[in-house]
Amino acid sequence: MAEFKYPHLFEPIRLGNQLFRNRLFASPTGFQDVDDSGWLPAEAAAYYERKAIGGAASVTSCECIVDTELGLGTPRHFRLDNPMSHYSLARVAHAVSRHGAVASAELQHAGMYANRDLAMFGGGSTGAAYGPVETELNGRRVLPMDEAMIERTIAKYAQAAAAAKSLGFGMVTVHAGHGWMLQQFLSPTLNTRTDKWGGPDIENRARLMVSVCDAIRKAVGPGFPIEVRISGSEVYEGGYGIEEGIAIAKQLDGHCNLIHVSAGSHEVDEVFTVTHPSMFMEDGCNVKYAAEIKKHVTTPVATVGALSDPELMEEIIASGKADVVEMARQLLADPDTPNKLRTGREKEIRRCMRCLSCFSSELTHGAPYCAINPECGRELEIKYDNARPAVSKKVLIAGGGIGGMQAALTCAERGHQVILCEKTDRLGGTLRCESKVPFKPNLDRYLNAQAAAVAANPAIELRLNTAVTPALAEELKPDVIFAATGARPVKPPIPGIDGEHVISAEEAYQAPEKAGNRVVILGAGLVGIELGIFLAMQGRKITILEMAPTMNDGGNFLHASGLRVQIKKYGIDIHCSTKASSITEEGVIGQTEAGDTLFPADTVIYAVGQRSVSEEALALNYCAPEFYMLGDCVSPRNITAATSAAYTLARDLGVR
Repeated sequence: MAEFKYPHLFEPIRLGNQLFRNRLFASPTGFQDVDDSGWLPAEAAAYYERKAIGGAASVTSCECIVDTELGLGTPRHFRLDNPMSHYSLARVAHAVSRHGAVASAELQHAGMYANRDLAMFGGGSTGAAYGPVETELNGRRVLPMDEAMIERTIAKYAQAAAAAKSLGFGMVTVHAGHGWMLQQFLSPTLNTRTDKWGGPDIENRARLMVSVCDAIRKAVGPGFPIEVRISGSEVYEGGYGIEEGIAIAKQLDGHCNLIHVSAGSHEVDEVFTVTHPSMFMEDGCNVKYAAEIKKHVTTPVATVGALSDPELMEEIIASGKADVVEMARQLLADPDTPNKLRTGREKEIRRCMRCLSCFSSELTHGAPYCAINPECGRELEIKYDNARPAVSKKVLIAGGGIGGMQAALTCAERGHQVILCEKTDRLGGTLRCESKVPFKPNLDRYLNAQAAAVAANPAIELRLNTAVTPALAEELKPDVIFAATGARPVKPPIPGIDGEHVISAEEAYQAPEKAGNRVVILGAGLVGIELGIFLAMQGRKITILEMAPTMNDGGNFLHASGLRVQIKKYGIDIHCSTKASSITEEGVIGQTEAGDTLFPADTVIYAVGQRSVSEEALALNYCAPEFYMLGDCVSPRNITAATSAAYTLARDLGVR
């Protein structure tokens, strides 16, 4: 086992179904250089990507406005409800995720501060604004949100989250702090409504925030992580204190996956340098709010603010003050902070001076130029300076599937020494089960070609029938470990699931002769639908049951159009909004809107998703100075994501 000075910082954490490689997150930072339609330039993707290259587990985007008409804070905000801007945001998600980090989209609504300049620029009004109650603000009459407008806002958040997920983001961050719309409703000073959305009762004032989270959950599904940023204290006279922050967090508990505790309100001058701590504040000055809130909730808690001291950050996690440490300006001063900490180079880290040069230049020049990091704000200019590493490293790869093979080939191409271990007798991973599918011959050709390239490369030592264990890693002493241990089918906890006539999709692909004449498939994702078509080609009568309102195309809507043609051609019956409640010898009992219905079947096949084999991967976390997880063992996705992450992480190796 390699020794690590900061083991708690590099203990992965699972939020929802998403595994994060460490406890160091890149908190939201804006990107002001957008055009009139809110389109982000290529510089934005490079800016966020650089933090992922540096080792952050999650990188959160700029503020994405969920309602341009009513919630736009400044003309420089990104408008997520404008489909014309989506491609530019998708580039950000892809740029971040291909380096092994989780991309998060920050969802924002300005509320009573909508359609006006920032307070620091005079706060001039440029349009109508709505808040919790009617009030006067800088000579402008702010109107109260009525019931219809509140419901519209909730729906807008849900739609924005669904859009972010479809664009490739692995998490959303709901901004409910710093004086923005959701915090306006949380504030006992601002929200004096007399209906269910406000007043002295915290449950009423928190209702909008909680309703937003619940609507997002319905839109994105049960496993997709939701982070919510709150102000643990407004930190000014007349604002609420930590007691109210605790009450807010308790209302939020269980409705999201991570409570991100910040502080302050952007409209109060003296509080700006508490929210964004100045050099006059002590390190970790706002940690106390997260630490206090964590005592009262079961949901994981993140802290943020003036965090750059490795010893302090390690102590925060080790002592249980927070579960996640978030950094903003520190990752502008040195985006490689996580990687340097992991590899024992903490003395090389450039510590943020908290001079606010980055923030000031972002607002005045459109780019966050850092006083001590000349790369910051110029990431795109130097992005392609990815020379061949001067040092050859010994790389151990666990898993010979899609990601493992690509990582091995790319590492070898760039001069590293590679040992690729696969615990079965064949490279290719679980996709090998589809070798008999007549409409996927090129998949098998691709797997064969990759396997042949691995076997022929003299820089790669291939070990089949070999599982990578901590003991093996100790024996081999690699500089780097890539864990690509894959995923396994989820077996749903349905009464009757262990019946002799029930099999997994993987087993059905490998031995289609096991399927009877009438087949019911549980799950209308790509695996279930393609399997249904495969079996229908052999003359089976196929019925597919899906709990969601629609079939799941996995983000590949064009492929789905081809699937629909085949579904119609072979007469496959798909029943959405149908939950399998039990399996009997006669078939599947499904709960539908019309009541319980029997779907007759000789064979029942479950295809309800994959579970990451992350335990095997995590056992290797501290077995080498550098450790990376990729592919399905992080989050089950697709071939595109696995090859992209493997190629990119391998190219990152030894460059920085």
